[in-house]
Amino acid sequence: MGDTKKEYVVRPDEKGSINISEDVVAAIAVSAALEVEGVGEVVQNSGSYLSKKNAVKGVKLTIGDGSVIVDLQIMVKYGQPIPQVAQNVQDAVANAVESMTELKVCQVNVRISGVLFQDNAASGQ
Repeated sequence: MGDTKKEYVVRPDEKGSINISEDVVAAIAVSAALEVEGVGEVVQNSGSYLSKKNAVKGVKLTIGDGSVIVDLQIMVKYGQPIPQVAQNVQDAVANAVESMTELKVCQVNVRISGVLFQDNAASGQ
């Protein structure tokens, strides 16, 4: 699988078209997820931590016909209710992507890959 970046056309009309890069959609998803209380980090499939700048690498998008499926992995801060944090991430990501891109979000799949303890946060990024 290559590193070619896809672009998606939103609202083509007589004035032209609007193209949105896959990285833009991923960045919107990451930003929305990180704003949810209880989310510590967005991580890559390998489980490695990503800086906020590189967190888009931890998001997988499946986009077609004006709709999108978002898959992302997060670390939840210790003491937070995991199911509620995950549901809040789903809602926040769906709302942000839909309002900013006009793509319909069909699914937001959240995988909890671990718990972020305070010691990890202080020594990490």
